[in-house]
Amino acid sequence: MKLGIFNNLCTKIKTRKNILNRREKQRLNKHVVFFDAECPLCRTVKAVLKRLDWNDTIFWYPVQEVSESIKERVNNYKNMYDEIYMYTKDKRVLTGFNSVRKILSLLPATTPFALLLYLPFVQIIGDPAYRFISTRRYKWFGRVPYNKQSE
Repeated sequence: MKLGIFNNLCTKIKTRKNILNRREKQRLNKHVVFFDAECPLCRTVKAVLKRLDWNDTIFWYPVQEVSESIKERVNNYKNMYDEIYMYTKDKRVLTGFNSVRKILSLLPATTPFALLLYLPFVQIIGDPAYRFISTRRYKWFGRVPYNKQSE
């Protein structure tokens, strides 16, 4: 009886490990976007952009699942809860407005709009506009509990 339980547990662990390995491989071939899963605005934008990601180029990862050690290192630069983070395929880290531009440039339906965001003067307006919305999003839209299964 005990051996059966042990074998069952080992099978579950191996299955979970295989799933995690496949998930890790998928992530390596994509841009990774870290979003706040407790923010209704962020979740809605993610859902819309995910539907527009016809080429499946973006892997969305909740900030709530990032390990504390990584958060500590990253938060020395900028707080991950304050701005959207993107880790590109070519190993660059983008934040805030720059992440938004990059995401929109990757999606076929939003590429024309994204091209406008790369005009030189747009960043002068885009950075403060992004920060304005980002700092007020909880006040405007509230906060929802993060449920790992819903993401």
